[in-house]
Amino acid sequence: MVKIGITHRLFFSILAATCLAVLCMLLIMQWSINRGFIQYLNATAHDNMESLATNLEHAYGEHGNWDFFRDDPSFWTIRMIHKQPDNARSGITGKAKPPRIPLVILDAGRRPLFGDPTESKEIRYRPINYNEKTVGYVGLLPPKQFLSPHQLQFLQDQKLALITAVLVLVLAAAAFSLPLARRLVRPVRSLSLAIHELASGKYSIRVPATSSDELGRLAQDFNSMAAELEKNEQARYQWVADISHELRTPLAILRGEIEALLEGVRDTTPEAVRSLHTEVIRLHRLVDDLHQLTLSDLGALTYRKHDLDLADLLRDSAQTHRAEFARKGIDLTIDIEEGCRANVFADDERLGQLFTNLFDNSLKYTDAGGKLVVRLRCGGKQAVAEFEDSSPGVPEGDLEKLFDRLYRVDASRSRASGGSGLGLAICRNIVQAHNGAITAHPSMLGGILVRVIIPLFEGKP
Repeated sequence: MVKIGITHRLFFSILAATCLAVLCMLLIMQWSINRGFIQYLNATAHDNMESLATNLEHAYGEHGNWDFFRDDPSFWTIRMIHKQPDNARSGITGKAKPPRIPLVILDAGRRPLFGDPTESKEIRYRPINYNEKTVGYVGLLPPKQFLSPHQLQFLQDQKLALITAVLVLVLAAAAFSLPLARRLVRPVRSLSLAIHELASGKYSIRVPATSSDELGRLAQDFNSMAAELEKNEQARYQWVADISHELRTPLAILRGEIEALLEGVRDTTPEAVRSLHTEVIRLHRLVDDLHQLTLSDLGALTYRKHDLDLADLLRDSAQTHRAEFARKGIDLTIDIEEGCRANVFADDERLGQLFTNLFDNSLKYTDAGGKLVVRLRCGGKQAVAEFEDSSPGVPEGDLEKLFDRLYRVDASRSRASGGSGLGLAICRNIVQAHNGAITAHPSMLGGILVRVIIPLFEGKP
């Protein structure tokens, strides 16, 4: 089975539409010419019939009967129609064949004086009156029944000219349609090739967007999709590399410690076992964070939302972490706006996890002797919670990256503090699941300020 490409399909479609339009135009023009020409002949014949009827009325009045007409009807009708003078008879020779006259003339008793009234049933008669008395009738045959050779030739010439114009238009449309179809299909073909390249894993492919129409917007959308896929692919490679790196460190430590114990280099002491336990806990924390983040990305984390007071939840979480902050010498201050009714529709377990991650983040990455101020404000239709800690800080250009998976600022907030680099990424997913927003900003205390915005609950969802 022969497959027809989109270029030829488009070509045949344009050509077929053009041919249909031209054919309709041809039929309409032929109908218009025939109708207009017949109307013209009807109008001319009607004028001639009126003129002839007037002349016949005068002639009848001069002779008192129709005997003069019966003697030479052809001459009289020709002279009367063309309004020739009486001496016009001298211009007609006996050999000349008089033209066919499309007239029918009847006397008062509707007996034929000239012409055959049975030639057509469409003859319309006009009475010939003399002294307010009908003395005869004159009628015309339909013009289409007495077209002269010149008139027929005129109609044929017009139809031939129309057919020629139609053929020229069809040929011009054919010559124009194929380049047009190729031009219209060129972006589609380019996009099709690019899609094949993209499917094979070449995410750097791009297509030129040279127009502002639908095809141009489609090319722009394709380029955006390819750029996003390229970014995701790079993120995937980075993700695998980062996880491998994160797992390599505790595994290397565990291997070294175990080999030292097996070879007798180190004694099996509580301190050695405690070191192994610490690395196992770190591995467990990393795997658990990865599991939580994966569930969040897949939308598989369960949320049991209900009406709750965000201020109470924040106080309980702060109280749980207060002892740890005290051990490290970090001053923890809770500042909740007086009269703040922070009623939100949320999952208290997930928001507790959010606050726990934020407290742990400040606890791990704030220098001893520093400070953490936690504020809660209610304004408009949203509750705003802020976690502002002291040094070390984060370069302003890296603040937006804090919520990326496994991201750390190595100079200050390093792996040595024990974090997996996934806590803030989990925080972002939890906040987004509550239709909120989380951002990071420079802190006036020298560290960072994490701002969490959650909509207030105004009624049943």
